[in-house]
Amino acid sequence: MCTDPDNHPWHRLARAPALGVALGVGICATATNAFAYIGPGAGFAIVSSFLTLFVAFVAAFFALITFPVRAVIGFFRHRRSRGKARAKKVIILGLDGLEPTIAERMMDQGELPNLARLRQEGSYRRLATATPALSPVAWSTFATGTDSSRHAIWDFLARDRRSYLPRLSSSEVYSSTRFLRIGRWAIPLGGRTGIRKMQRSKTFWRVLSEHGIWSSVLRVPITFPVEKIHGVMVAGMCAPDLRGTQGSFTLFTTGSEAEHIGGLVVPFTARDGTYHADIPGPSSPVDGSTMTLPLRVRVLPDSTSRVARNNERNARIEGQGARNPGHGALEVNVAGQTLVVAHHEYTPWVHLKFRAAPGATMHGIVRFYPTRTADGVGLYMTPIHIDPAHPALPISYPSFYSMYLSKLIGPHATLGLAEDTWAMNEGVLDEQGWLDQAWSFHEERRKMWFHSLDHLREGMAVVVFDITDRLQHMFFRWIDDNHPAVRGMERSPCADAIPEMYREMDKLVGDTQRYVDDDTAFFVISDHGFKPFRRGIDLNAWLVESGFMTLKEGAGPGEYLSSVDWSRTQAFALGLGNIYINIKGRERQGIVEPGDVAAVTERVAQRLSVLCDTDGTRAVHRVIDVQRDFDGPYRNDGPELIPGFAIGYRESWDCAKGVVTGEVFHDNTRAWSGDHCMDPELVPGVLFTNTPVAHPAPRLMDMGPTVLELFGVPAPPYMTGRNICE
Repeated sequence: MCTDPDNHPWHRLARAPALGVALGVGICATATNAFAYIGPGAGFAIVSSFLTLFVAFVAAFFALITFPVRAVIGFFRHRRSRGKARAKKVIILGLDGLEPTIAERMMDQGELPNLARLRQEGSYRRLATATPALSPVAWSTFATGTDSSRHAIWDFLARDRRSYLPRLSSSEVYSSTRFLRIGRWAIPLGGRTGIRKMQRSKTFWRVLSEHGIWSSVLRVPITFPVEKIHGVMVAGMCAPDLRGTQGSFTLFTTGSEAEHIGGLVVPFTARDGTYHADIPGPSSPVDGSTMTLPLRVRVLPDSTSRVARNNERNARIEGQGARNPGHGALEVNVAGQTLVVAHHEYTPWVHLKFRAAPGATMHGIVRFYPTRTADGVGLYMTPIHIDPAHPALPISYPSFYSMYLSKLIGPHATLGLAEDTWAMNEGVLDEQGWLDQAWSFHEERRKMWFHSLDHLREGMAVVVFDITDRLQHMFFRWIDDNHPAVRGMERSPCADAIPEMYREMDKLVGDTQRYVDDDTAFFVISDHGFKPFRRGIDLNAWLVESGFMTLKEGAGPGEYLSSVDWSRTQAFALGLGNIYINIKGRERQGIVEPGDVAAVTERVAQRLSVLCDTDGTRAVHRVIDVQRDFDGPYRNDGPELIPGFAIGYRESWDCAKGVVTGEVFHDNTRAWSGDHCMDPELVPGVLFTNTPVAHPAPRLMDMGPTVLELFGVPAPPYMTGRNICE
């Protein structure tokens, strides 16, 4: 695979599909996935397996023969800054969403000894997050040392000014390829197709690279497509699955299931005691049809010697002890493989090959999980992850690094939002099944991380672990006695998942500290904190109620703002709470004159700032005026207003889909029960370090400039962050 998607010769074969629009808050990219995080699917180009390996071989050979020259150049480049350096190594352990109040309480109770020791012997501060307090915004702020008006990421979604539809904010597919169409076939005639990263400004690891300083950047959000650096990189959040979505699961079933948000439902057909279905894969770049693979499933009787043997084989593949498959084990036949899996257990990673044309194959990996066997057969399949051994997209740098890791640690999750929150939200996965999946992905990343540290002699290593964020999203209701999602429910066996996770993260900190010496600066950070999400606010319903939005006469709630009468609408909400003014000359059907924008913005802000719930509780802590509070070159690409919700409130699920309901407030009864899409002042992250911190109020945007200064590299003038370790 070529590291530059613009120049890949096989992109001439590829037809980049138009970006599908779908809302999601944790998954999503097709009409069926939405909600937890929001983003349409990114179409992508095909790469043949042969060419991938060939390019990897050529790249590896070139790297080998040029190593002496590059080493000499790197030595002198590094030497220029090394005399001013205060650290030989910098290690940054990112724990997405670690909440300071929980960490502080558990440290004081003696449950987090490694973090408590780091607090005592080094420094601890609450870390101011980005505005808005969303992961893609926050980690972009971390990476660039700037705010949204300079790195241009305001949300998971950006709006299309012509259609008012959302699009993924982090990357986009482009194509100038021309095709000769013959029937359903498209013959490429040349041109360019690729994936463009939408994040602006330069990351601090790119600055380090320019000074010859090595960086290992593992699964930091908004690193897809990966960039060329002096070091290695594995993409994190917003890396798509093989279907081009941000993660869409599949449920195969004999029952009559409705479609699920975040996934596909595929019915089984019974024949001769076996259940048959087709696995829907990516779209063919040749004719646009959905490529499929056959799946056969058979329900096995109670444990037999054959079942036990197969289960032991599966366990050996996973490196785990064998378990008795018990009643209702399934025999799964797919892609030339036969696996036996017990009820509520996962198969190992299964390799799938979708052949688009002779010599052109898309490689993916999945895991299967039987969901029920009492009243029917259900089989959950994870999103189809891009196979790291045969990457069809730039998910690592160098391109062969993912192949190297696949040989080192085996098949592993590559999807940016790998933990399948919507499968649990929709009841497809139970709590334990979701936890088993999340912790298995976490273990893969642990191996990746410690391998990186094993080989770090000097330079920087940074990683972001996602389980801290995803698990709190899904289990916060069990540590919040007032949460609507658990009223009247018995306590779950998984109710202690959050404190158990914090204890595991403390062990991760301790294991990482083994690599810290006197010449190492060590940081443990989170990009934001976490609070309960009890009540959803339909901002568009509030805009209608307040007279700033009008719906079409007789229109229902619609979807993706389809019910809005734009000729009589001054403001609308899109994404996870951003409010845009419908400006004439900017939006296609804008009606607010540019000279009136400030006045309309002020009226919306004043009325929103006093919004109270039905019981009188204040629902909005403050309202942030983008034109007033930001001054960067991409200020006008963002919204006009960012509502800073009070603790317990967030934009409602329906509003996130562009559905305009008749009610402003809604109870949140979903498993997704914790969040951080609130006023940034209320959800700070954490900063632990062995280095003295000079500033009492450090910010996430300060991390990049601080790391640069530790290596003796001056921060570029575009960075608005500061060195906090002066």
